[in-house]
Amino acid sequence: MNPHAFKAPLLAALLLCGATAQASVEAKAPTLAKELQQAKTYTVSSAPTAPLDLPKPALPDLSGYTADAVAAKVDRRQRGKASVRRMMQENALKDFIGGDNKMAEWVVRQHGIPQAIFIDDGYLNLKDLAKAVPSQYLRETAPGVYLARLPIVVGEKGILEIDGQTQELRLSQEAGSFLVNDGQLFVRDSKITGWREQANGPATFRSAKEFRPFLLAWGGTQTYIVNSQMASFGYANSKSYGVSISQYTPNMAKVLKRKEPTGWIIDSEFSDMWYGFYCYETQGFVIKGSTYRDNIVYGIDPHDRSHGLVIADNTVHGTKKKHGIIISREVNDSFIFNNRSYDNQLSGLVIDRNSVNNLIADNHIYRNHTDGITLYESGNNLLWGNKVISNRRHGIRVRNSVNIRLYENLAMANGLTGVYGHIKDLSDTDRNIELDPFDAQVSLILVGGELAGNGSGPLSIDSPLSIELYRVSMLAPTKSSGISFNGILGERQDEILDLLVRQRKAVLIDPVERQTPLQP
Repeated sequence: MNPHAFKAPLLAALLLCGATAQASVEAKAPTLAKELQQAKTYTVSSAPTAPLDLPKPALPDLSGYTADAVAAKVDRRQRGKASVRRMMQENALKDFIGGDNKMAEWVVRQHGIPQAIFIDDGYLNLKDLAKAVPSQYLRETAPGVYLARLPIVVGEKGILEIDGQTQELRLSQEAGSFLVNDGQLFVRDSKITGWREQANGPATFRSAKEFRPFLLAWGGTQTYIVNSQMASFGYANSKSYGVSISQYTPNMAKVLKRKEPTGWIIDSEFSDMWYGFYCYETQGFVIKGSTYRDNIVYGIDPHDRSHGLVIADNTVHGTKKKHGIIISREVNDSFIFNNRSYDNQLSGLVIDRNSVNNLIADNHIYRNHTDGITLYESGNNLLWGNKVISNRRHGIRVRNSVNIRLYENLAMANGLTGVYGHIKDLSDTDRNIELDPFDAQVSLILVGGELAGNGSGPLSIDSPLSIELYRVSMLAPTKSSGISFNGILGERQDEILDLLVRQRKAVLIDPVERQTPLQP
């Protein structure tokens, strides 16, 4: 899409709406009116430009994340041991055998005391594993095609490789098969599918609570998936979402002396998964060049206290219930760049719940069914050079987040506002978050880039803590009246336009009366 196709005669201006004006855009737009006294007037002044002129930040070098590099990591020197034994008393399986009568699931599916296939004390290829265990548990049904009818567990000192010798590994839904990595797992040039034996086809999604096979890697593990396909995994059960990378519980992690898990996913495809990717307390995981299509809840979903992640060069589309890419609950110090996220049911990319110090750069976020990029309760993040186009609601939405820096982004042809910032009281929502009034704030720095042809205007901020604007192009208004100031800053329109357009200076918009608690 050519952004210049939307250009009209240059009308550089801003649309800064207060709560009253925004109500026509978003019915019932929440405020903290009961707890806050909103600023009534703002000062408009020129700001120094030097601190705003930042060089483009450096992105991680991806050249080392290759199929050859993964192949070089496989240690085949010591042959591993294969065994079939009971699932009870195994640390790697405690989440599936413990309280709440969890074991009943496997008793019913296996018609007896639950068992699993274990790889311990060295390396095994799946082809060799199939020869080492009884065929009723793992067998070759066609050349290179294997059917597993028990869970497969890679032990703490085990290494399992599923490579090109395996055309497809099918994990039986009826028999309760799944794959757990407690050591090292390599999936290279292969395919793993959740399999419905009765239909002789993939275990395609039918309901959230219906068991489907899954892959889980625990704390201290390494998981590498390259040039492979995974499909029809996961359901709404903890650690069973699809492809999950998770630390043990704190007590178990301490007892077992397990560090954070890590690994790479490169040039692979994931479809019909409950979650395409999920991680919890994971360090340095890399997802590169992969496709997440037609998954159920999320495409890529790094979660609680994961850090140092690299999510780059991926395509995420067709997510059916929620977002394409989301990081949530203190996912910090990570890099999300050069991804394409489109046609997802909600937002294309979400930064959520105190996820800070992340760089979101050069992503193409388009045709999502709500917002393009959304930041919820997550301050101190940098968005650079993203193209956010033709999303049904806002291009970039910022809620209860301060020090959000937007550099050289294009927000064009979105249904509502190009960039929308607002505050919201979450105490009566499903999040049940009690925000201190001083935490419910929005502050933005917008430098460069373009806001063009958005349905409700280029920019709307609900009672900002502060706004700094510099070199931002406002083009192609959709309203016949053109772009003009409205709401709480309408009376300062001439000053802002004079600084921004005629003098080409940075503009600082600051409230005279800061948001303060109401006096009793």
